[in-house]
Amino acid sequence: MKKISFLILLFLSTVFNVAAQKIQSPSEFLGYKLGDQFTPHHRVVDYYKYLSTVSKHIKLQEYGKTNEGRPLILAYIASENNINRLEEIRKNNLSLAGISDQASAPIAKTKTADQPVIVWLSYNVHGNESVSTEASLQTVYELLNPANQETKSWLNNTVVLIDPCLNPDGRERYVNFYNPIKNLIPDALPFTREHMEPWPGGRANHYYFDLNRDWAWQSQVESQQRLAVYNKWLPQVHVDFHEQGVDEPYYFAPAAEPYHEVISAWQREFQTIIGKNNARYFDAKAWLYFTKERFDLLYPSYGDTYPIYNGSVGMTFEQGGSGRAGLAIITAEGDTLTLKDRIDHHFTSGLSTVEASSKYADRALSEFSNYFVKSKTSPPGEYKSYILRGDNPEKLKTLSTLLKRNGIDFGYGASKSVQAFNYFTGKNESVKVSKSDMVISAYQAKSVLLKVLFEPNTFVSDSATYDITAWSLPYAHGIQAFASKESLNPLLSSPERETKSINKVENATAYVANWNSVTDVKFLGDLLKRNIKVRFSEIAFESAGNRFDAGSLIITRNGNLALGANFENVIYDLAKKNGIDLVPMASGFVDKGADLGSDKVRLIKKPKVVVIGGEATSSLAFGEIWHFFEQQINYPVSIVRSQDLNRIDWSEINVLILPSGNYADLSNEKLIQWVRGGGKLIAMGNAVSQLAEVKGFDIKIKEEAKKDEKGLDPYKFIKTYENRERESILNNTPGAIYKIDLDNSHPLGFGFPNFYYSLKLDDQVYQYLNEGWNVGVVKKNNYVTGFVGAEAKKKTVDGLIFGVQDMGNGSVVYLSDDPLFRSFWESGKLLFSNAVFMVGN
Repeated sequence: MKKISFLILLFLSTVFNVAAQKIQSPSEFLGYKLGDQFTPHHRVVDYYKYLSTVSKHIKLQEYGKTNEGRPLILAYIASENNINRLEEIRKNNLSLAGISDQASAPIAKTKTADQPVIVWLSYNVHGNESVSTEASLQTVYELLNPANQETKSWLNNTVVLIDPCLNPDGRERYVNFYNPIKNLIPDALPFTREHMEPWPGGRANHYYFDLNRDWAWQSQVESQQRLAVYNKWLPQVHVDFHEQGVDEPYYFAPAAEPYHEVISAWQREFQTIIGKNNARYFDAKAWLYFTKERFDLLYPSYGDTYPIYNGSVGMTFEQGGSGRAGLAIITAEGDTLTLKDRIDHHFTSGLSTVEASSKYADRALSEFSNYFVKSKTSPPGEYKSYILRGDNPEKLKTLSTLLKRNGIDFGYGASKSVQAFNYFTGKNESVKVSKSDMVISAYQAKSVLLKVLFEPNTFVSDSATYDITAWSLPYAHGIQAFASKESLNPLLSSPERETKSINKVENATAYVANWNSVTDVKFLGDLLKRNIKVRFSEIAFESAGNRFDAGSLIITRNGNLALGANFENVIYDLAKKNGIDLVPMASGFVDKGADLGSDKVRLIKKPKVVVIGGEATSSLAFGEIWHFFEQQINYPVSIVRSQDLNRIDWSEINVLILPSGNYADLSNEKLIQWVRGGGKLIAMGNAVSQLAEVKGFDIKIKEEAKKDEKGLDPYKFIKTYENRERESILNNTPGAIYKIDLDNSHPLGFGFPNFYYSLKLDDQVYQYLNEGWNVGVVKKNNYVTGFVGAEAKKKTVDGLIFGVQDMGNGSVVYLSDDPLFRSFWESGKLLFSNAVFMVGN
């Protein structure tokens, strides 16, 4: 009897243990089969929270919030032993890379024997590539499922990090479009409304930025918060899950050429190992796929390349579908692609990657450690140190913030002069380093990323690239820089600046501030929001031993008498808030240049800005402008849809911005009359080419010089079909840097030297303005770096890039190159600010 009772108790105990171990699948938890509908983000978060309460193999971290307040979460999945020592594993992993959390802390030597391999899976960086998050639910479930013995064995030597949704705001924009309009039975016909996502689409984040181009630049709050965690872990393997066109089969590694030359043999090899493991599973189910095409490894700010340049094996996986697919869609071949199909594919490749990583864990850890040892002892490339001039502290501070976010070490000053390549002249010269100059040694853990971000010329092994081919930070930030083949170690942790004594002035006539950075723009914006009158001088001037360049801000007591005795306090408080040095002037009489009462000293009209948005505009181009005003200079801007142009009360605005787009009609008589009456129109990107077709605007597209027919190649049009991609790029400019000759005496050029480095994304140039100001022009030999097709390079000479046309009492500003591109082209922000605040006064 006792034996029977014992067996019954044992049986009941086993039943209760099995019940306790049972974890609800996503379908059981959500109340519908995964793939039957799109899951709202808050329900995704709920499921991950639920898992963390029922499984001892998962921990959750909320690492930030989006612009719209949605949580950004990261799930850590590991064996019971490893889940309880995550912090130890993280620190050990960093020590393998020769990195410590605290700069002063010694870096312990770590053996790889007890260290698990770290695999990071990132989903839904593009919001309308919505299968990714759904697939993450199935993936995390199977990794935790007690009945799945395979995944349990992988977790013995693998820690998996899952970010289920990198872009919750964009995803919700898509889900909130789709769920309310879908049919009860999904309509698979590709031309129905279920497959016609409205502007701006869900791909981008709140500010319409493509987060998959923002890994290195970290202009967006989601990227900043995610990369802060990423750089504390530095996984050995990273996968970024995407979607592509509905008619495309699945894509996985190995990637296409060009590979950047710094990519190691192991990183190439392991891409192939994982790709073959994926292929094994896909072949078993007769799923089609492709590799080694289209998606290259060059541009440093992707979810595959950024991890690669930080020691990981980074990969992109692409499923057919994207924002057009909905729950079901008929493909060009007549097959029906369902959300369930798409989930299965991403789920399979995700687990396959974890499996391969577990199998090769020892090798992955060993190669990871070797990667960073080599980085610190034998950094790649010919240049071993970089020097950046400290004559513009605000610009250098902006760059230092970017370097810190990327874990790149730097300091200031050096003990010797060196021979170095001058980025601005393209020549080698002797360089003496001052204590205010930034110095970056290549002998550091992040030397590969440093080389990629600073290389004056990127070697491109294959010209058929997926994105821009030039991004060198000295050009992007407009900072005088030098690259030396000699090793330099910085002397100081912070810059030493020459402090110039400024005489105190009682009841100063005016206060003057420089104008050469976005910091100065923010200061001006704060002044104007307080209705403080601000002036600028059209020409440089000198007063009491101080020299001020054209464009310097002048805040006079006269005209601001309403502030009374608070004048100084208000001005200094705003200057302190923005980190601005003010110089008081005792008199309006200057030693050189124009006195403060001269007509060359102009009052800045407070801009009342409208930006055109909506279906006619590029959402990315619009988002750059919106983000710049709201998040970078904190200046108010109104947004009007292009179809509501005729509803504008023109008396309420004085600046109108046309982002790059495709506008139906710009010959609007009210618009033209408004400009003539004193308004300022700023046209950007291909909005400039559309104004070239409108009467009254002087801008004209430059026509190619016609050749004598006798000189034409008679075989020009005979082409090989298999080389059609190579032939098409002859007219391509995927993103190259040109040195623009700049008239810095014009308000559009204030704060610059007589040149500006522009990122050209096309070969468009314009005729010189006959009756306007040709402020930024490209001449012969202005090309600097990046791929430009042979035919495109011939066209990109002797023409206008930036110009200003006076029209009646108003003005039109033409910015044919995008100065705000992806918000990483820092020097362009001042050019754009000049267009908004300075031109036309």
